[in-house]
Amino acid sequence: MGEQHAVKFPQEVLDEYAALGIDLPSLFSAGHLGERMDIKILEASAERVVATMPVEGNTQPYGLLHGGASAVLAETLGSVGAMMHGGITKIAVGVDLNCTHHRGVRSGVVTGVATPVHRGRSTTTYEVVISDEQERRVCTARLTCLLRDADPAAGQAGAGA
Repeated sequence: MGEQHAVKFPQEVLDEYAALGIDLPSLFSAGHLGERMDIKILEASAERVVATMPVEGNTQPYGLLHGGASAVLAETLGSVGAMMHGGITKIAVGVDLNCTHHRGVRSGVVTGVATPVHRGRSTTTYEVVISDEQERRVCTARLTCLLRDADPAAGQAGAGA
């Protein structure tokens, strides 16, 4: 847990944030909760966000992946996509999360892939598909985020839901 890994960002986005002195990979991480759950963001752009999460340590009393863990993974991915879409002048705040759990998982790693359904000026909606290691769908989620103006005085360029 907490180990560093490289997130794949589009180079033009990295350059835009670097010019402002902002460490994009740190800013668009999964945050403290994501660290505790060992979420690893592998790829991030407004068009697609990919991350993994181990089942171990994220289970409910029956030994299955906790539905709340899937929700955290989904909200993390959708929020990162929304932040990438909003850019440096916006922060993304989750306002609606819907999760449908399709099957239980007891071990291994799940992978979440977020793709946009809607990317507007004030809201974004991402569909997140979470699959097991056999590429079977475990959960389908939809996250809508409000895009608010960043507060330049607070030094915020983006924040997750």
